[in-house]
Amino acid sequence: MKVTALIPDDLIHEVKDLSHGKNITDSLVIALKDWISVQKLKNLKEHVRKHPLTFKKNFSSQKIRELNRNS
Repeated sequence: MKVTALIPDDLIHEVKDLSHGKNITDSLVIALKDWISVQKLKNLKEHVRKHPLTFKKNFSSQKIRELNRNS
């Protein structure tokens, strides 16, 4: 998608330097993908905080190890 945006030059230069993209477009794509990944991790962390992981009754990591070793 072609987009026109007014972005400060210093911000573009910093993104180019840190992303090591081939050009401005590549650098912005890398930066946006990284930002999306960080946001997804934050959302996951918040979800786990609100809904902590639980294990089934009588869960045993030792039983799982033995099961995996015998398969």
